[in-house]
Amino acid sequence: MKKIAILSALFIGAIAWAQGIKFEEGNFASILAKAKKENKLVFVDAYASWCGPCKLMVKNIFPLKNVGDYYNSHFINAKIDMEKGEGIDLAKKYNVKAFPTYLFIDGNGEAVHRTLGYVEEKDFIQFAMDAGDPNKRLTSLKQQFEKGEKDPAFLKNLAELTIYNDSEFAAKVLTRYFQEKPTMDEDDAQLLISGIQTTESPLYKVFQEKKTELLKFLPEDKYEKLNQNIQINTISKKAYNADTKTWNDQYFITEAQKLVSKENAEKLLKKLKASRALKNKDIALYEKLTLDIYQDYSKANSSELNSAAWNFFENVNNKASLEQAIAWGQESIKKDQSYANTDTLANLYNKIGDKKNAKMWAEKSIELAKSEGQDSSDTEKLLKSL
Repeated sequence: MKKIAILSALFIGAIAWAQGIKFEEGNFASILAKAKKENKLVFVDAYASWCGPCKLMVKNIFPLKNVGDYYNSHFINAKIDMEKGEGIDLAKKYNVKAFPTYLFIDGNGEAVHRTLGYVEEKDFIQFAMDAGDPNKRLTSLKQQFEKGEKDPAFLKNLAELTIYNDSEFAAKVLTRYFQEKPTMDEDDAQLLISGIQTTESPLYKVFQEKKTELLKFLPEDKYEKLNQNIQINTISKKAYNADTKTWNDQYFITEAQKLVSKENAEKLLKKLKASRALKNKDIALYEKLTLDIYQDYSKANSSELNSAAWNFFENVNNKASLEQAIAWGQESIKKDQSYANTDTLANLYNKIGDKKNAKMWAEKSIELAKSEGQDSSDTEKLLKSL
């Protein structure tokens, strides 16, 4: 009887799981081939292991029966980590820069629709319905824009769909949007700020012209700081040669000094070089630069220190460097204790073999996650392994 009860429980569990989205196993080529054979689109959950909203989608949305019913009947579903294995090349091919991104791809490998972020059940199903309707797909929306569509609601939706993967196109859309919509609300202000990459963007002119309206939603000192950051970003883009992966230090320092002191310009350049080294997977250079940047970390904020500590956990293996990252993590917690930085500290202690401290901080992290409404499943796995 006990065996029957266990089997029944397993069977019920299998049914419950089957109600959600069923993700295919195998490589992306085989998934595309299956989609082409069945004349379906591929739905790709393009995620990263550290992404909080990605985990919440897995926990709250993907298992729902209505979601599973629709996605399983209309798509071949794939779940791919964009920072591992073939996901790295897929992220480049489909220009995935924010997580989670949801891609709808035809059997020939062309992305016909996309969206991103944490999405509630009703909207998540609606996105899928739009992907299945050729007139509502992103490819069709872009064509409507090129034909001169001026409806503000249409333009705003199109900008939101493209702002994190096709910033140049989104800037054109938003420029027209602000021409057609004379008044600005808080959502518009955030969209405008998110869309500006450099001073050469057409949106930078809008940013300057609508300063009075923007000041209704943010303090003037924040506006000026944003303005400075846009200018610094413009300088950095001109100073870095992506083909040779080299920096024009003199150009950056000379131009940046028009905005900040020489000392701050040099610090900025070092941080930019470290960020680029990490992106280029030059871990040795990233490690060296970051250790130099945070020799004195007393003035760094909690989030900045936690980010550096986590990057060391993920990429660095030198024990002395990891111990320095632990010091950053401890300082981060001292300044603003949260689920995120206590989890970082637990992982760092585990990596250097200090199980006692790893266990203590993992337990603290799980406790904080519950109080903050965060998903602590990865931390719980760590705790069980200790």
